[in-house]
Amino acid sequence: MAKQKNFTRIKKPKNLNTIYGLPPESYTDDDFWKKECNTVLSDDWLFVGLVHELKNPGDIIPLSIAGKPIFLVKDLENKISTFHNVCSHRCLKLVDEKKNVGKIIKCPYHAWSYNLKGQLKAAPHIGGTNQHKPEGFNFLDHGLKSIRTHIWHDWIFINFNGKAKKFEEYAKPLIKRFNDIDLTKLNYVATLDFGKINTNWKFLIENFIEPYHVQFVHKKTTNQPLKDHYTFVDGKCYGSGVDVAQEDEKNYNALSVTSRYLSLFPNFIMGTYYPNQVGVYLNIPISPGITSQKRIIYTIDNKMMTKKEIQATKDIWWSVHKEDHEMCERLQEGRSSPASHNGGLLSPVWEKGVQAFQKLIINSIKRSFKITRRVKNV
Repeated sequence: MAKQKNFTRIKKPKNLNTIYGLPPESYTDDDFWKKECNTVLSDDWLFVGLVHELKNPGDIIPLSIAGKPIFLVKDLENKISTFHNVCSHRCLKLVDEKKNVGKIIKCPYHAWSYNLKGQLKAAPHIGGTNQHKPEGFNFLDHGLKSIRTHIWHDWIFINFNGKAKKFEEYAKPLIKRFNDIDLTKLNYVATLDFGKINTNWKFLIENFIEPYHVQFVHKKTTNQPLKDHYTFVDGKCYGSGVDVAQEDEKNYNALSVTSRYLSLFPNFIMGTYYPNQVGVYLNIPISPGITSQKRIIYTIDNKMMTKKEIQATKDIWWSVHKEDHEMCERLQEGRSSPASHNGGLLSPVWEKGVQAFQKLIINSIKRSFKITRRVKNV
């Protein structure tokens, strides 16, 4: 029997304020990644796509997330569904690019065809030459494998194993923190597509939810002093916020506005920015060291922006994110060092959200993969 890898290097804290982070293998190891895909990224509601990108019936978007090929599709009744992206015949990957397929999804290998609801409609010659519907072959038994899907405003969530609570209950801690905003009146403004970033997905989440780095990493692009920030944890929702003394929403070169930065476990990120802006991040975990990311910009109360305002907003957010990406990629590189074997330290004040996020990671992984390393201290 192959020896199981050990992620349990235990180091006791020197004092109660010494809080260690996750072990480096949590961000780099292929075995950990596989377990994470089947627990953390499968047990709960995973953010995977955007409603506005599926404009017409037949629009289809393939993606690989949590080590699995899937696709999103809009059917003839304008309902969005998610399916495993494999043909029921030989498990060939069906869709390899974003496109409109019309009314039928056809496998390029043997022409098995499915409607937009995933039902098998044709299996040419399956029973022999011109035997397209042989006796005993039930088309209803061989449709595409669907994935539990929930639409919340413009955001598409899936639950791979079907075990998550109802979305409204699961996301209640996040939803109640936006009860001052009418999310039905969001106006889509722009998308920043950063493509692939050379970092583990967890570093992007952890970076977003802690305010500790802001005055150091973003000193040229923001003006939000650390003393004005606060943190909070509410179940599977956590993050931080900042209340500035004087709003400066017109200064597009340096953000200085009251803001909230929230995350819903595992990968949904949402921020609000005074007086009328909402930002949502789509983080797609691809592998232990690669994540793709988009930032979607909305305005509140259907407010419109001029082309100049939109470009200025895109420019400042592009700069802010590239500053973050550099730090996250360097965090990833740092996990290759033997000096990182303790997982690093967490601030007991500013990184409470990170600590909560990491506890959720551990609790989810423990269901099928024993991790005892500093569980009481993370």
